[in-house]
Amino acid sequence: MLKAVILIGGPQKGTRFRPLSFEVPKPLFPVAGVPMLQHHIEACAKVPNMKEILLIGFYQPNEELNRFLLNAQQEFKISIRYLQEYAALGTGGGIYHFRDQIVSGSPEAFFVLNADVCSAFPLTEMLRFQKEHGEPNSFVILGTTANRKQSMNYGCIVENEETNEVLHYVEKPSTFVSDIINCGIYLFNPDIFQHIGAVFQKNQQDMLLYPYDGEEPTNGWHRAEAIRLEQDIFTALAGQGKLYVYKTLSFWSQIKSAGSAIYASRLYLNQYHTTHPERLATNKEGSPKITGNVYIHPTANIDPTAVLGPNVSIGTGVTIGAGVRVRESIILHGANLQDHCCVLNSIVGWDSTIGKWARVEGTPSDPNPNDPYAKIDSETLFREGKLTPSITILGCNVTIPSEGILDKRELLLQHETGNYWKIKITGYRLWLILRSDYFSGALIKTF
Repeated sequence: MLKAVILIGGPQKGTRFRPLSFEVPKPLFPVAGVPMLQHHIEACAKVPNMKEILLIGFYQPNEELNRFLLNAQQEFKISIRYLQEYAALGTGGGIYHFRDQIVSGSPEAFFVLNADVCSAFPLTEMLRFQKEHGEPNSFVILGTTANRKQSMNYGCIVENEETNEVLHYVEKPSTFVSDIINCGIYLFNPDIFQHIGAVFQKNQQDMLLYPYDGEEPTNGWHRAEAIRLEQDIFTALAGQGKLYVYKTLSFWSQIKSAGSAIYASRLYLNQYHTTHPERLATNKEGSPKITGNVYIHPTANIDPTAVLGPNVSIGTGVTIGAGVRVRESIILHGANLQDHCCVLNSIVGWDSTIGKWARVEGTPSDPNPNDPYAKIDSETLFREGKLTPSITILGCNVTIPSEGILDKRELLLQHETGNYWKIKITGYRLWLILRSDYFSGALIKTF
């Protein structure tokens, strides 16, 4: 029997995914037409002898999450449960806290997947690799190759090239260590809890010897249960004959920022040709012109003169008028794209409106196409003293007037109550004067 654990984080994480994560928990944001988590669940459900999928995080249970879990259980005919942490416990602390739930039923092994990765999820291949390499109780990390510079942004793995044993592991080193990086997908057996338990005991002893003086920080890192698989476990296991790396040649990317969601959508849409061809729109009479890979939700209303693609995802209840052009974009629930508008490299938020003949355009943040090992860069607001070009993001209920132009801007205005202020753009530039006592802050990024 096998199980899978998906680490979904919580609202204190995913700040780089704002403003989109204000409206929906990041793991439920639609990528290639379905919630981000669904790609993980689909992959786990295909593994033979998979009996249960556990989600671990510190989101408060809510109607949207509960509805997703219910629908996923019905669709994939497998037990799916959400286990809520009392605080952010880290990648190792969460599974250790719920170890009794994980080992219930005596699974021979279980997968651990981070929710913010986009992958082909070669889980069956990892199982086969584990049986062929090392001891029966060894652990497997999914790895891939990155270029020298970008590898330092990830966990780096030094392997024995003959046996694939992990000899050395360093999380985000300051100098080059290896071009093999950690993909955030693991295959464990229950023995892993002995190693995590040893770190837990050490943390408890350290807290007794060096008690924290003052109020305990809210992020929970001073709690004994706050354990990181990467720094606390893998570093110690490396070179002990217990940890191995399976290197995948399939696609993989992180989904840390909103801009990386468009790239992830492209990867999944391309995979649909073999996994879900029914999700890809096709050219037929009376339908819009499709170029490349496009997902269209059945409830969307699209004029046949519109041109969509490549890499476009159209959500529920979207309306697209005559002559509209959409490319490399995600259009979310209820958006209205009026006649002859143009949307490029953008995410159009829930119930937003783009007026007639308006143009919304961002700058793609794709990996270097000339480097086969390049990964998408972690987006920062500034780079080398300049604002970093990025995709354009329209939050919830944003209106772009007819013939307006929005070029390389990310807009969000949030009232201190948590509600959104509807932004209307009149002309080619946006000027706002805000009272600091009325607004908790306006995030207006102009690139």
